[in-house]
Amino acid sequence: MKNPFANLLKKKDATPKPEVGASEKKKKGGFFDRFLKNRLGKSAIKGEEIVGVELTPQEIRLAQVSSNKSNQWVLDRFFVHKFEGIAEGSTVLENLDKVGDELKLALQRSKISTTNAAIAIPVTSAIIRVVTAPLMTDEELNTAIKSDSLWENLVQLTDNLADYSIFHQVINRDKTGNTMDILFVASKLSDINNYTEIIKKGGLNAVIIDVKCFALKSAVDQINQISGSIEDSNLTAVLEFGLDENYVMILYDNNPIITDIFIRGQDRTTLRESNNQEEMEALVRRYMTQVKQAIQDFETKYEKRIRNLKITSNLPNVEEYLGSFRKNMTTTGFLLFDPIEGIKIPAQLENEIKMDNRSYFSTVMGLAFRKLDVFGYYKFVTAVKNINLLPNRENMIAQKKAKAFSNFAFKGVVGIVAAVYIVLFGLAFWNISELNEKVAGYEQVVQEHELKTKEKNKYAKEIGIISKSLELSNSISSNKTINFRALAQIASAVPKRVKFVSIEYNGADLIILTGTAYSDQDILKLISNLNNKKLISQASLATMTLPQGQKKGSQQMKGFKIACILEQV
Repeated sequence: MKNPFANLLKKKDATPKPEVGASEKKKKGGFFDRFLKNRLGKSAIKGEEIVGVELTPQEIRLAQVSSNKSNQWVLDRFFVHKFEGIAEGSTVLENLDKVGDELKLALQRSKISTTNAAIAIPVTSAIIRVVTAPLMTDEELNTAIKSDSLWENLVQLTDNLADYSIFHQVINRDKTGNTMDILFVASKLSDINNYTEIIKKGGLNAVIIDVKCFALKSAVDQINQISGSIEDSNLTAVLEFGLDENYVMILYDNNPIITDIFIRGQDRTTLRESNNQEEMEALVRRYMTQVKQAIQDFETKYEKRIRNLKITSNLPNVEEYLGSFRKNMTTTGFLLFDPIEGIKIPAQLENEIKMDNRSYFSTVMGLAFRKLDVFGYYKFVTAVKNINLLPNRENMIAQKKAKAFSNFAFKGVVGIVAAVYIVLFGLAFWNISELNEKVAGYEQVVQEHELKTKEKNKYAKEIGIISKSLELSNSISSNKTINFRALAQIASAVPKRVKFVSIEYNGADLIILTGTAYSDQDILKLISNLNNKKLISQASLATMTLPQGQKKGSQQMKGFKIACILEQV
């Protein structure tokens, strides 16, 4: 069989190409590109609010979050709408009209005005794989996808590729081995279109279609960041346990390893109805045999210990089962995940979230944390947080960009009109004041003249002092070498768990920050803080690595390089 990558491999040089420096990227992107990502990008993200929507055959969950001036997450909207009329064992997609009508009713009762919706499909409705391909640039990869039937060769789907909505993102490039790992996520177009039809019938626009397991990952990461958890950011293990789906998901270096847990029909009946301790214990033994095997397979392959499993469940009595879990598997901790931990709860919503098992809300909270990033401002965010199976997402993004441009232009016109009005008003006021001053008489004129003379002499003296200071400043070489005010602003932007190794300055407009951090989130926070500083035009991630010499078993640190482009003063 002919190698489908032969042509690509011929073009490859075995010698790894050097990374494109921040200054070169700046030249390629140009001022306009930087302007879009920094100004319009931030504005667009804030302007496109998202409501998380979780659809089940028994109820609909809605959640919306925001951050306040203190950078604290706030639960703005939260609503659970229970309903009847769907037969037991039936799915959402088998009841499109019913679920759509119930969604419309839920939105009316919740008083949510946001129209952008993020939803999640079940894990069983998605194909999730990590495939290895020859090392390619993003441009070469896009070309291969369009022309060389890349997915047919790598993923080997049995069905027609055109029947699927596909998301992909490179999660690792190995220049030494001349290969790269690609996250491949796909779902049947017919299923995706049915979900979007439900959302549309309810009165919303689907802008993000995630997969439930990755929505859980988003929630876990966000709560870890809020709570200041020092867990290994490269390793997340989640167990979904309940009536609908059952699986172990292990995410290691953005590589999702998902193992389905089989439950018999009789066991589902036990979960739903039985309080018989003997039946429950027998179910747990069968269940934990599969969980143990999934964890053992991972630990053997990657030589990485899983210390805790975060549990999410829709069972009201899940704590009873967790006790049995711990008895059957003593080497791993089982922690019931709380997706609202550390989030500010308004008084009017406290009753909505009062329940012992808040892991019940994990998926909808993970969806609420998603951002609609139309200008690539958060492009450096890891792949599992960017998944979107919306079939027409490129057209949707283009429309959102046009809207952002329009809003920005409108604000600009309003600003210009306001400025002109202020200038004209100021001129008119000045003319009136001048006439009043003339009418005031000779004495007033003399007094004002004396006052202005004193001010003139004062300003002349100050100008002389400033001129001498400038002459002195020009004679000091360190002032020509680095912008101290920019350094001060950089220092104030550093989170607690970030440490700089070196700071390089090119003498013009570029500062390179090299350092280490405990997690991706700490790096993202640093970048976000830097972009909020007045003297920094743009801060972006150049590279992210594991520091050399790090001892095995120690706390995994992330090395980074951040390029800071200074404002032209």
